[in-house]
Amino acid sequence: MDSSTSSGLPMKPRLDIDLYKTDWIADKCKHSDVYSQNLYACMCNNSFYYGEEEWGTSWRGSGGIVADIRDCGEDYIDWYCSGMADKPGYVPEGDVTDEIRLDLMKLGWVAGK
Repeated sequence: MDSSTSSGLPMKPRLDIDLYKTDWIADKCKHSDVYSQNLYACMCNNSFYYGEEEWGTSWRGSGGIVADIRDCGEDYIDWYCSGMADKPGYVPEGDVTDEIRLDLMKLGWVAGK
């Protein structure tokens, strides 16, 4: 993560930016709908912490982040409310799977409600 902005002020940590910049997360998303849905679901109704800094986003924002990471012509609506779908491996919005929790920890982020 960059430590300052162009103005020289400290940059506030942002999970979305860290996800966009992490190739192995993008690879997992591009190759697995289940991983993508689980990443979307974890960002819904949760706060994330990088040290003392808190980050969060809406369900719509979560869907947009995953669609952007996958970079295959999707939109936020492709993931929005997907936790209500009856598909193997999909989880409800707000759930954080062990795999996602561990991957976020590798980036320095902790999920918490």
